[in-house]
Amino acid sequence: METKNESANRVQVDRGGEFARHVQEGLTADQAHLSSRFIYDERGSRLFQRIMALGEYYLTRAEFEIFTSHAPEIALAFASGGKRIELVELGAGDGSKTKLLLEALVALGADFTYRPVDISADILEVLRGDLRETLPGVRVEPLVGAYRDVLDALPAAANVKRVVIFLGSNIGNFDFAGAEAFVGTLGARLAPGDQFFVGVDLRKNPRRILAAYDDATGVTAAFNLNLLHRLRKDFDAELELGGWGFYPTYSPETGEVRSYLYPVSGPQRIRIPALGVDRTFQTHETIHTEVSRKYSLPELQVLAKAANAEVTREWTDGRGLFVDVLMEVA
Repeated sequence: METKNESANRVQVDRGGEFARHVQEGLTADQAHLSSRFIYDERGSRLFQRIMALGEYYLTRAEFEIFTSHAPEIALAFASGGKRIELVELGAGDGSKTKLLLEALVALGADFTYRPVDISADILEVLRGDLRETLPGVRVEPLVGAYRDVLDALPAAANVKRVVIFLGSNIGNFDFAGAEAFVGTLGARLAPGDQFFVGVDLRKNPRRILAAYDDATGVTAAFNLNLLHRLRKDFDAELELGGWGFYPTYSPETGEVRSYLYPVSGPQRIRIPALGVDRTFQTHETIHTEVSRKYSLPELQVLAKAANAEVTREWTDGRGLFVDVLMEVA
């Protein structure tokens, strides 16, 4: 789960109809799927704010605890080597946690530029305006676009250390093979001595993990079901919202939480004339919405190797629920 806002999703629809293409492909596939990244319109973002406040959803609080306790150490690790720092944050959103790191870098007297990356120009402008008020001395150069497109476009820079940060367990939205491919692509775009700083949700008691994605009050269910609200809002889809439910699973063997929408009151038809979609889902059929993978520390070593890097530091919260890992490219 990662926070965005309505404008972010409008950008996705407008730029070549990415959302429309995804819906066409996803709802006609043998295993239907709709990516959770399209949940985040205004309504979805409000629901995610509620999720982060739930007692069951420990992830955000755990990473905040890490930054509150260890931001100076993390900043010092970023500044090692004596070069000017280019801090590139993938999926920056509102930058609430990152501000703690920026404050620590300022206190350290580090020479750095902060380059937040997001698909929403609007949310990046809000972030830049906020930092202009709270940290006026920080150089902020937002980059609008998808992660890989932005990384491809970054120019080579002499005597600059590039630190790419990816927080909030967003790496968990890939399965393991996808995560290896992602960090491998990232490592190929970084120079020796550059760093990758990633927030990761650790494997733990399976019941605790599942509860974080299946809260007793049903907020997470409403969050996932917002995909269907978006189909009606964006594409005038014909479907019965009340005919669908939400079902998550967690496998301790793979470390994956997998989330699904399923018919709860007999077969359910989804018809979207504008996209040529007309499918009736039988009671045994599902729409897959999200993967949230949890990691062990040895698995993070494997990811580092895929990026031609090595793990140099790890910071965990007091209960060992979450870890922020610093990898350095060889």
